[in-house]
Amino acid sequence: MALISQSRRLRRTPFSDGVEAAGVKGYTVYNRMLLPTVFRSVVEDYHHLKNAVQVWDVAVERQVELRGPDASRLMQMLTPRDLRSMQLGQCYYVPIVDETGGMINDPVALKLAEDRWWISIADSDLLLWVKGLAYGYRLDVLVDEPDVSPLAVQGPKADDLMAAVFGDAVRNIKFFRFGWFDFQGTSMAIARSGYSKQGGFEIYVDGFDNGMPLWNALMEAGKDMDVFAGCPNLIERIEGGLLSYGNDMTRNNTPHEAGLGKFCSTQTAIGCVGRDALLRVAKEGPTQQIRPISIDGDIPACDRVWPLMAGKKKVGQVTSAAASPDFDTGVAIGMVKMTHWDEGTALTVHTPDGVREATVIEKFWI
Repeated sequence: MALISQSRRLRRTPFSDGVEAAGVKGYTVYNRMLLPTVFRSVVEDYHHLKNAVQVWDVAVERQVELRGPDASRLMQMLTPRDLRSMQLGQCYYVPIVDETGGMINDPVALKLAEDRWWISIADSDLLLWVKGLAYGYRLDVLVDEPDVSPLAVQGPKADDLMAAVFGDAVRNIKFFRFGWFDFQGTSMAIARSGYSKQGGFEIYVDGFDNGMPLWNALMEAGKDMDVFAGCPNLIERIEGGLLSYGNDMTRNNTPHEAGLGKFCSTQTAIGCVGRDALLRVAKEGPTQQIRPISIDGDIPACDRVWPLMAGKKKVGQVTSAAASPDFDTGVAIGMVKMTHWDEGTALTVHTPDGVREATVIEKFWI
């Protein structure tokens, strides 16, 4: 397989030296940065994540900072989720939509102050969209990418590892809340959040040069906890129904199609640029939607969409899939037409290795 040529367009992260020393075996490109995908093997990483604690380089979750008198107005323009009751120190999962109601990102927003927000983004050029809105509406707000890089600590021993470095007060952070903690003289936001269902934290590391000192401190403190470098795990995220922007949904999908209607307060989210389009969608309902899919038999790596078929009729597509060791089945995320999305519907999925039997199930595995 051909290698990707290095250049300044493909950025290293503050933690790349630690990732390489830990023996990373694979990367993907995400927001024009390197995101690790595997260390020992996907299956070994999966079991370790569920039983110990891992440190993840997720600096690819770049921050879009909004700062100024119109910051909160601009933030509401981006999302159909009503932000009026959001408190300082709170995190919200916020679908971001364009003027047609199509999803252009699904980040986590952090409210730092009434006039200051961070948007911790998925893989798309959200910075340019936000700058365009700010300029086009002549808003009094600065939009920029700060030198802030998230580092995640995930797994059942995450609380113990974080307490060893930041003190026991870190244990008191509530889910989707953040607080400020000192590391070697630098104050950093720490949130109880992360891209796994195993529990943990995301540290918003302020300053590139603070990356490796913090990485090393966590690795040293976690020696007796079986700490290891890790990364978002394909199998575990599918089991937990954690969606991947660009894979499971794109700009061609609305939040309602992605199963994110509960994060849309379209009636009251006044100012959202896609509000009128989403009001129509909410009234009519989606004609296709994300569903968990169980697949029988061995399945190959899913690096493209696989057609979901009812007989000879295509009724959807599988967008992410993997073999689950814990549930002894193929686990998958699929976009399925409303005619065939009910629990128990039997379908077939056409993989590069042949046709497999598949079933729409009620809920994700974890």
